[in-house]
Amino acid sequence: MDNTSDLNILTMRKLISPKTLKAEFPLSPAVANTVAGARQIISRVLTGEDDRILAIVGPCSIHDPASALEYARKLRLLQDELASTHFLVMRVYFEKPRTTIGWRGYIVDPHLDGSQDIETGLRRARNLLLEISALGMPCATEVLDPIVPQYIADLISWAAIGARTTESQTHRDITSGLSMPVGFKNGTDGNLEIAVNALAASGEAKSFIGIDQEGQTCVITTRGNKQGHVILRGGKGGPNYGPAELDKVDATLKSLHLNDFIMVDCSHANSGKDPDKQPQVLESLVGQMCSGRASLRGYMLESHLQRGSQQLGPLTSLQYGVSVTDGCLGWDKTESSMRAAHQRLVTRQRASA
Repeated sequence: MDNTSDLNILTMRKLISPKTLKAEFPLSPAVANTVAGARQIISRVLTGEDDRILAIVGPCSIHDPASALEYARKLRLLQDELASTHFLVMRVYFEKPRTTIGWRGYIVDPHLDGSQDIETGLRRARNLLLEISALGMPCATEVLDPIVPQYIADLISWAAIGARTTESQTHRDITSGLSMPVGFKNGTDGNLEIAVNALAASGEAKSFIGIDQEGQTCVITTRGNKQGHVILRGGKGGPNYGPAELDKVDATLKSLHLNDFIMVDCSHANSGKDPDKQPQVLESLVGQMCSGRASLRGYMLESHLQRGSQQLGPLTSLQYGVSVTDGCLGWDKTESSMRAAHQRLVTRQRASA
């Protein structure tokens, strides 16, 4: 009889269980307080109970823990400085979706050489999240692989579902069970409907196949995540952060009785994929906030220690603090742009006091 199974499978290796990994890299009380406290603050910011702005800021992707930690220390100091108007969360993105081929991120390929040492990637990712959180800096990430959250989600304060996966039933199911607020990006073509549909779907109870903390396949039943929101990142037709576009989003969300708080990604199509144009997007958003757009509750910046991007290669050959995926804003420009936003928001606060 002909074999019909695993015809294209080369190897299968047992993976460390989430429970075992967490025992190796345990959650301390201080880190648990950072994560839980940040989730509560983010929820209040998004709903407007806290009148600050949520800012998700950091590298497009993690490839070097040393530069990520240096960035986290700088962002932690800036958080203290901007605390009256902003709540900052660091982008700590370990997985990268690909339209065709390319480096899939630090968890899949932590050695940056195509060896795909996923177990090492999980260990290093969890350790880095613990180190950043120990600084008092909450972490954000993109949820991509459906199994990975069991290993690291207890260290994540805010999560995103990317433009390529917002329409995925699997990711809507996963989101329904996540313990933190989650943003859904509009599609790469600019389609808002898929983000709106994802927001509605993920708020409902789901049942799906996943793994438990022992790594055992099981049926997971969720209660639904009521802390979802949309993220506008532009599309093939151009940016979608202007007043007219936001008016349409406001009207759509309200008509469907969905969470009507909005985040805008200052990168991707909203900046024409030019990292140096992100401050212009942020300036426009702050102007709309100061003009009374209450639904605009947050923004995202792709930022690293140095501006731009570089081709992936061995870590020893790379320029320190430069992105290996999307081009990023450099730290100096990030800091000055956010300080300028802070000053305008302080002025608004004083005027309304």
